[in-house]
Amino acid sequence: MNWPVAYIVGLILVWVVGLLFYGCAVPGSQLLGPSLVLGPAGKKRVALTFDDGPTPPNTDQILNVLKAHGVPATFFVNGKLADRFPETLRRIVQEGHTLGNHTYTHLFLYLKSKRRIEREIDRTQDAIERAAGVRPRVFRAPYGVRWFGLFRVLRRRGMCSVQWSGTGYDWIEKNTAEDIARKALKNLRDGSVILLHDGCGAREPGEVDHSTTVAALPAMIEEIQRRGFKLVSVHEFLPEATS
Repeated sequence: MNWPVAYIVGLILVWVVGLLFYGCAVPGSQLLGPSLVLGPAGKKRVALTFDDGPTPPNTDQILNVLKAHGVPATFFVNGKLADRFPETLRRIVQEGHTLGNHTYTHLFLYLKSKRRIEREIDRTQDAIERAAGVRPRVFRAPYGVRWFGLFRVLRRRGMCSVQWSGTGYDWIEKNTAEDIARKALKNLRDGSVILLHDGCGAREPGEVDHSTTVAALPAMIEEIQRRGFKLVSVHEFLPEATS
């Protein structure tokens, strides 16, 4: 292969890899299938979402803050933790919040087969139903990484993929409560879906401390409301809820 041909092949490979990364990993990408990233504008609504739980005591502390402020949120839970802490899932539902599916083991979906993805989602649906009596309609991929076959699985189950438009980067240990609140609200706008965490993902409960997220939450809620936004479940942003 002479150098002009090798150069062109190299450029094509770079383009393909870049396109694959965009389609799989960029939160706002719709390349592999439709994901809710930003809710419809016009009603000044914002959705708070929490991933990777439930994990006592963080989830319970977050629920306490939400209850004190009288606002709902959406919890994308791991099935293995739903099986481990069913009473926390029941509390989430009883207090008017929404449950979402975040796979059973916090699986990184990249390069996973459609069958493996199905097992993770279905096992989580069953775990959540056992614990709280509901089967979620919303799904968020761990790390936000989607893969081929996922959207066919979701469609067959009447589920919707949910990503996010803003995050507090609360998985970065050096971030303080003030950092988390500031970053989460940096680009706040009508329809914002904010990503936060109450759990440990693939690690064991106790290995991850989200006390800074808990500490950041009251100021975040108050600032969102001060700007005239209403906090809602992501269900209010789904097409059938806004048609």
